[in-house]
Amino acid sequence: MTRVVAIILHAVPGANGGPLATAFAAIRAANAERLARGLDASGASVTVEAVRPGAGSFGARLRAAAADAPGAGIVVVGSGGVPLASAADLAAFVAAAATDGPVLANNRYSADLVAIPGPISRRHLRDLPDLASDNGLPRWLAERGVAVRDLAARWRLQVDLDSPLDAFLAGLAPGVDGRGTRVTDGARADDPLRRVRSAAARLREVSRDAAAELVVAGRTSATTLRWLEGTTASRTRALVEERGMRTARPGQRRPRSILGSGLDRDGPVALGSVLEGLGDGAIVDSRVLLAHRHGAGEAAWPVAEDRFASDLLLHEAIADPWLGELTRSAASASIPILLGGHTLVGPGARLLFAARPRFGRPR
Repeated sequence: MTRVVAIILHAVPGANGGPLATAFAAIRAANAERLARGLDASGASVTVEAVRPGAGSFGARLRAAAADAPGAGIVVVGSGGVPLASAADLAAFVAAAATDGPVLANNRYSADLVAIPGPISRRHLRDLPDLASDNGLPRWLAERGVAVRDLAARWRLQVDLDSPLDAFLAGLAPGVDGRGTRVTDGARADDPLRRVRSAAARLREVSRDAAAELVVAGRTSATTLRWLEGTTASRTRALVEERGMRTARPGQRRPRSILGSGLDRDGPVALGSVLEGLGDGAIVDSRVLLAHRHGAGEAAWPVAEDRFASDLLLHEAIADPWLGELTRSAASASIPILLGGHTLVGPGARLLFAARPRFGRPR
């Protein structure tokens, strides 16, 4: 068996990181420790590497790791990756890296966890360009004739911690269980989860109402929509936009959103009223709206602290005026609305809504 090294990349907040960014980094650090234990138990030599703002690209880090461990199989994952992975899941990636078989990814189109066998690492990673993240790594390898296998059918391996809201949905926020239900005693006025907890409870009520309509907007998938149709009593209205946004090629069309175009005309304050006219509850991928407004590069977006506050519907805490108004509109709408990223409108929907079909056995 080939030696396997596992690299867990942990993003560290910058000096100006606020309280939400700091708390979220701690949640990701705890996930990194869990991943490290699982990968170590499967036989990998594990390193957790702190990634500070402006410290270089993912591609450069992976090139260096391959040069430091010539011939070794490599498993690479971010500290927010696959928080619901089982010990058997992690063992499968270590085993894949130890063979001379294909690359294994949790998702070939937007990877968070990748296993690269030693022969492939030795032959290809020295030429890896400065990819911004691990999302596009499997596609880059496939374009060079490398066989890539993925586990996209395992929905739990598609959950990623990109926001405190994702931690809430996965039951990893302090005082929250796996359904996002509060398990500590009492309710505090300063609880940062109070609004999303209320919106999530109301959305679950919508999902159980056969006369209601749930709006899903953003980078959702046919798989998620089929699951919603088979699991929830409500009807589903979907607006699918900008799938693959994070793995866009240089020179690709700038992200555009139909919902974002309406906000260009009417302003961010119109979000709530637009969604009220479309359904009885909504989950919205706000990153598509940010990309429509600012471009795909996150460097031009409002800072992470503002984005995290928006995901928690804490509009008072947002410095960016446009995002603050958008969030206030969602929080004050007559219907329940959650704002978030890809996880919210993808695998997070299974965590938000009851994971049982209307007919048949539990999934």
